[in-house]
Amino acid sequence: MIAEYDDWDAVAMAAEVAKGSVSPAELLDEALARVAARNPALNAVVLVQEEKARAAIAAGLPEGPLKGVPFLIKDLGCEAVDFPSHNGSRLLANTTYGRDSAIFERIRATGVVTFGRTTSPEGGVGPATEAAVYGGPTRNPWNTDRTPGGSSGGSGAAVAARIVPAAHGSDGGGSVRIPAASCGLFGMKPTRARLPDGPYAGEGWAGMAIDGFLTRSVRDTAVLLDACAGADLGAPYWAPPLGEGHVAAIARPPRRMRIALCDTTLTGTMIHADCRAAVHSAARVLESLGHRVEPARPAADTRGMMAAWTKIVGCGTALSVRRALAAKGRDLAPGDVEDVARSAIAYAKGISGADYLDAVGKIHAYGREMAAFFQDWDILLTATLAEPTAEVGRFAHAGIGYEDYRMGPGMVFDYSPFCAAFNASGQPAVSLPLHWTGDGLPLGVHLAARFGADEELIALSAEVEAVAPWATRRPLLDRP
Repeated sequence: MIAEYDDWDAVAMAAEVAKGSVSPAELLDEALARVAARNPALNAVVLVQEEKARAAIAAGLPEGPLKGVPFLIKDLGCEAVDFPSHNGSRLLANTTYGRDSAIFERIRATGVVTFGRTTSPEGGVGPATEAAVYGGPTRNPWNTDRTPGGSSGGSGAAVAARIVPAAHGSDGGGSVRIPAASCGLFGMKPTRARLPDGPYAGEGWAGMAIDGFLTRSVRDTAVLLDACAGADLGAPYWAPPLGEGHVAAIARPPRRMRIALCDTTLTGTMIHADCRAAVHSAARVLESLGHRVEPARPAADTRGMMAAWTKIVGCGTALSVRRALAAKGRDLAPGDVEDVARSAIAYAKGISGADYLDAVGKIHAYGREMAAFFQDWDILLTATLAEPTAEVGRFAHAGIGYEDYRMGPGMVFDYSPFCAAFNASGQPAVSLPLHWTGDGLPLGVHLAARFGADEELIALSAEVEAVAPWATRRPLLDRP
C-alpha cells in the first residue's frame, strides 16, 4: 500500500515518479488493488487490461507531464486499439478498433498508464450511469444509494474513490460536469472543438459533444487540456486559438470580473434550497476575491434549446444503432438496446431532414442569444444541478420513452437544467465542488464564460480553489 496515494493529484504523482520515489509499476499495482477493494461496491471500472498496461510500462512510457500515473478512459468514444469497448450498450459490447483516436493518442503522450475503462449509460444519454451491459448501476462513493452522475459516471466514481487521480470523460449535455458535481470533483467542458473528435467522427451531436476529464485538482485538468488541445487532421472546424495555455493561465490570478448570479433555473424556476445556498456561498467567495457579483439571468430561449437538443441527440442515438446493426448485418433484436434507446429510434423516425436542420439552427440561434448576454457579463454563476444527487434508479433507462426521459416532469432537464445550455452555445463551463449537504453529499457550482475564454475560466477556477480548497474532503472508503 502506498500511504500517500490518496493525497496525490496526478501532477504530484508524476513528480514522485520523476524523483524515483515510486515507480509506474508500483502505482499500477496500487490502482489495481483499489479496483479489487473498492470497485465491487461501485461498479465503475470495467474492461481492465492489466497486461496492456504492464506492456506499456515495459516498452517505456512517453516523457510527458503525467508519466507513470494510472489512468482510466470512459467506455464511450476515446477509441483505442488496446482497449475494446462496450460503449454502454449490449449491442456494441466488445467493440474493437483498428486505430487509436486522436484524443487517446494525445492522452497516451502525457505518459499516463491507461489500464481500463469506466462505465457510461447507453448512448451517453442521461445524468446517471446504469447500463444493463455492466450488470447493474454504477454507484456514488459518497453514498452508494446515489448515482455518481452521467454520462461519465464511472470516471467520476473512480476518481472520487481514489482509484485513480484523474480519468477521461466526455460532455454532450453535462456529462463531465454532472459527475463532477455528484462526486465532489472538478470538471470542465472546453469551448466547442477545443479537443479533437477524429478520425471516428467529425463532430458529436452537431458539435455539442466534446471530450474532457474528471480530476480532483484544477491543475490536473489544465495539464490534460494543454496536452490534448487542438484540432486533428481534417477537422471540420477549430476553436479560437489558446494564448499561453491552461497551465500558464492558472499560474496567476485572472482579472477582476463581472459575474452574473442566477439562483433559479435559466427559465426562472426555483431550485432546491441546498443548491441555491451553494450558489450564494460561491458568490460570497467570488466577492471576497474582488469580483463584482450581481443578479442576472439570460433571456435566451432555453426551453427551445432543450427541445432542439432532444431532437439532435435522438437522431444521433438512432444513427449509432443503425451503424452497429449494419456492421453486424442484421436487424434490431430484443435485448439489443434498453428502452430509452429503443424509443429514441422510433422518435427519430418522426424527425425529417428539414426538422433536424431546423433543430441545429435553433441551437445556433441559442448560441447567439447567450453570446449577447456575455457582452455585459464575464461569467454566469449557477448551480450545476437543480437538486442534490439523485438516488440510483431514478434515471434508469427501463420503462420510459426517450422524449419523456429527457423532457418529462421531474426528469433530466428538470434535474439538470444548466449544463446543456453551454453544450448548445459551445461556451466553456466548469463545475466546482464548493458545497456539501448536511448529510454529506457534494454539490457543484457552475461557472460559464464567453466562447473561447477557456484560459480565463480555468484561472478563475484555480483562484477559487486556492481560497476554498476541496481536495482533502473524501468519501469514507475501505482501504485496499
